[in-house]
Amino acid sequence: MTTPIPGYPPFKNPLSAIIMMNGYMRHFLERVEQDFARFGDLFSFEISGQQMLMLRDPEMIHEITTRQASQFVKDATYTDPRRGLAYFLGNGLLISDGEFWRRQRKLMSPAFHHKRLMSYGEIIVRESARVIDQWRGVSEADVDADMMHATLDIVAKALFSSDMNDADVQRIGAAMTSIQEFSGDQAQQILPQWIPLPSRLAQRKHIAALDEIVYRVIAEHRAMGSDNGDLLWMLLNARDEDGNGMTDRQLRDELVTLFLAGHETTANTLNWVWVLLAQNPHVEAQLHEELDRVLGGRLPTLEDLKSLTYTEQVIKEAMRLYPPAFVFSRMPVEDMELGGYPIKKGAQVTVMSWSVQRDARWYPDPLAFKPERWTPDFEASLPKGAYIPFGGGPRICIGMNFALMEANLLLAALGSRYQLRLIGDAPAPMPLLTLRPKGGLHMRIIPRAVTPTAENINFQQIERV
Repeated sequence: MTTPIPGYPPFKNPLSAIIMMNGYMRHFLERVEQDFARFGDLFSFEISGQQMLMLRDPEMIHEITTRQASQFVKDATYTDPRRGLAYFLGNGLLISDGEFWRRQRKLMSPAFHHKRLMSYGEIIVRESARVIDQWRGVSEADVDADMMHATLDIVAKALFSSDMNDADVQRIGAAMTSIQEFSGDQAQQILPQWIPLPSRLAQRKHIAALDEIVYRVIAEHRAMGSDNGDLLWMLLNARDEDGNGMTDRQLRDELVTLFLAGHETTANTLNWVWVLLAQNPHVEAQLHEELDRVLGGRLPTLEDLKSLTYTEQVIKEAMRLYPPAFVFSRMPVEDMELGGYPIKKGAQVTVMSWSVQRDARWYPDPLAFKPERWTPDFEASLPKGAYIPFGGGPRICIGMNFALMEANLLLAALGSRYQLRLIGDAPAPMPLLTLRPKGGLHMRIIPRAVTPTAENINFQQIERV
């Protein structure tokens, strides 16, 4: 026997639903937490017959992402070509479903194999050295902008091998920001497409610029005819069981998806790491002790990551409090029961990683920043579905290991040379596609005693990474 889902009464008047949802989204994270406290681990909205569910129960999350993953597909938030992410991303891995998704995932998996990831380590360390030099002599910076620039450069070089010119990087960065703004623009989700909103006109320009850059680079790689070791070359030469590769359109969609996922997640993870370290000097001191002991003032290598255990714990704990995929949604393909509740075919089931990872039942003192909690025994004790910063199951982020390697190397390199301190209050997280710091992240840049001068940074060492 099923139990009725608690939640709000159905909204039959579209206008009242719009007013309510607009107010809800302005304080989304706070309102969701209040409603979980009020209704329990699953609650519902119903607007014009559309069932919308909010979920934080680990068991049900694991059911959706893993045990019954084949019974759930991406909903219109992703797939609607006018209002969903497909408007920007096309039919890449984040959007696609079924056999096409399985084909694309299989074609792309070799590009993220452990041995291939090792070749990207040099790119990350080189970019770390650039930021170290950029911050030398600087007293203040918008760290959010610097992290976004650094991770965008890393992804561009990993995808396309050769350096992109600054103009192209800036145009791609502007397009990525436009995607974020699109996801948080309620007017675009509600108003008819024929209304020429300024934001829509701007986004069309960003899409056109992004397409021009990506298709140009694809054409250049096809004409190159030789393996230069970058990720695009691997994708160009990937073949399925029938010997078919990806079309230019398929390559475009996957590359734009990788641009978005590959730099936003890591940049925002590092943003919140800097905030949390500034707020918790005792954690920062322990991190510095490890970095000084292992690195001794030099730049990190991939081999060092094995010894940087506390650094890894810092990243894990930051992603618990500020998960890269703080929310994601799925849609059941038929009527079903989930955790004893009736779920309608076509319902939007929203998984709140933010909420389950801040739940005191699984994380004692849940709002405290405690990297030391991440012991093997603690991880083994967590319910499946209680820690999902990159999603879970077969659709877990394909670039997860790349992002973790990138975050750890950047933190090790920059954290060994600098302390960062907040200017004013900590920024609030903006719940868009990712959790960007509202208004940027303005911090003081303080050199540490072990920081070498730019002349003493051993760039030959980078060549050997």
